[in-house]
This record gives sequence, structure tokens and C-alpha cells, in this order.
Amino acid sequence: MPQPRPPAIEPQTLRAFVAVAREGNVSRAATRLHLSQPAVSLQLRTLAEATGLQLFTRTAQGMALTRDGAALLPMADKALAGLAEFGQAAAALHTTVRGTLRIGTILDPEFTRLGAFLKQLVETSPQVDTVLRQGMSGDVLALIDRGELDVGFHLDLPDDPLGPEWQRRPLTRFTYRVLAPAGWGPQVRGMDWKALASLPWLATPPASAHHRLQRRVFGPGSLTGLEPRRVALVDQEASMLDLVRSGVGLSLVRDAIAIREAQARGLVIADRVGLDCELSLVCRATRAGEPVIAAAWAALDTVWT
Repeated sequence: MPQPRPPAIEPQTLRAFVAVAREGNVSRAATRLHLSQPAVSLQLRTLAEATGLQLFTRTAQGMALTRDGAALLPMADKALAGLAEFGQAAAALHTTVRGTLRIGTILDPEFTRLGAFLKQLVETSPQVDTVLRQGMSGDVLALIDRGELDVGFHLDLPDDPLGPEWQRRPLTRFTYRVLAPAGWGPQVRGMDWKALASLPWLATPPASAHHRLQRRVFGPGSLTGLEPRRVALVDQEASMLDLVRSGVGLSLVRDAIAIREAQARGLVIADRVGLDCELSLVCRATRAGEPVIAAAWAALDTVWT
């Protein structure tokens, strides 16, 4: 035998039922609900007819729940709480950031705090998917400019700032040092850029920050005006270090890495020269206010403060 269909109960009917149950009085319940007494009484009759149950008895003090009414009251409270939670969740979806964030990464993840950045972004904006693309600083900038990336890490030079078409978040300043093979102390210690230009150097592609840094001191219009003897073209920091360790030539290396290599492997740091640099996260200025990119700024600020 088919089961009877449950009655359809409107939210305003449940609110009237709960209010009268709590107040024990139709008049006070009506005031609480900002309704007239007849309107509340109508809702009670509608609920009684829908359930086929007597939910209240009249007393000298007002209205008292029957046993059936008392049994239904907790469920009415739960149903109304569920409706309120549903409404809050629906409202929150209007402000939830959704989409895909394409990030250009450079150097090693530990230095850029990439893991902490992505963890913070996932926790604060769980509806944002991320796509990572590793490259050199100049390549990341070009990909953002072409719309293939949304944001990216970039190495900025103090005397070669990005133009106003870029929005950037400075993260940390550091210095590139000249690192030489072990045993090259006499050739590099106490030497200036002109003296170092006579030694063999590792070169990097134009898109790398190393290339831009070397242009400041070597080549036409540079600090020295001299061209060093470049013995190899390398596009990976790990390969550069390996070649320096092998005695091939000099390279620019982040100060923390240079100190580590000097202590651990006896490589030599040129003590009279250095080139300052700054790590930033950048995007096109016209896109800085987009919700997904704004979520990235907020997550990054949390990690780097």
C-alpha cells in the first residue's frame, strides 16, 4: 500500500508554529513576527490541517503544545536553521572567487615561497585552480604580456624598473655575487668589474635576469664597456653552479647560494662587487583588480609579511 505523501509546509508556517510554541501566546508571537494575530492564527490552522494533528491546546494563559506539537518543535527548529544556512551559503557564493590562476614561476620554489603561497591561496580561495609554468624572468613577463599567464614572479633591477603598465608586489631584496671556482682566490678577491672582465664567464639567454645584470657591467654602454670571454651559454641555475664547481668560469649567483657554496665546497666569492636585485610578483596593471588576481595578492601578502 503506498505511503501518504508528506505535507508541504511553508517556511512562514513553521515560523508561526515555533513563535507561538516559544511565546505560549498568539498575540506575543504576532508581535515577534511583525504579523497580525489573524495571520498567525491562519498559519496555525494551515499547519494543523496539513499534518492532521492537534498541535496546541488553549489554556487560561494562552496556547500550550500538545504531545504531538512538542514532538514536532525540535524538527521545526532544525528545518528553519537549515533554511537559514542554505540562504547564507547561497549569499556567500555571490562573493566566492572562482577561476583559474596561471602563475609563472622562476628560481627555486623555496626562495619564492611558492609552496606557502599556494597553500594560503587554496585555504582562502578554494574555488581557484592554479596552473604553474616554470621559466626565466623575462619569459614570464612576455607570457603575461601575451595573456598566457595571469601573474608571475619577476626579478627587478633597481635601475631598470618596469613601466606603469605593470602592477608589482615587491617581496624581497637580495644581491647577486660573482662566484668563482675553488682556487681562483688570487684572480677574483679584491678585483673590480674591469679586472673580472678578463676572466672566463658563463653566459645566459637574454630572457634571464643574469643576462640583464651582466649588461649593467659588461658590453657597450655598461659600467666597464668591456666584453668578457664567455665560455658557455647556460639556462639553468643548477647547471651554472655545476660548471663553476668544475672550474669552467665565473657566474652571478644569489648571495645566499654563494655563501653556501663557499662554505661547503670552497668556491670563491669576489668580495668587491655585487649587483642588487628584487623579487616581485607582477601582472598587467589593467588586470590587477580581477577577483582571481586580487586573491593571489592577498595570499601573497599573508605569506611575505
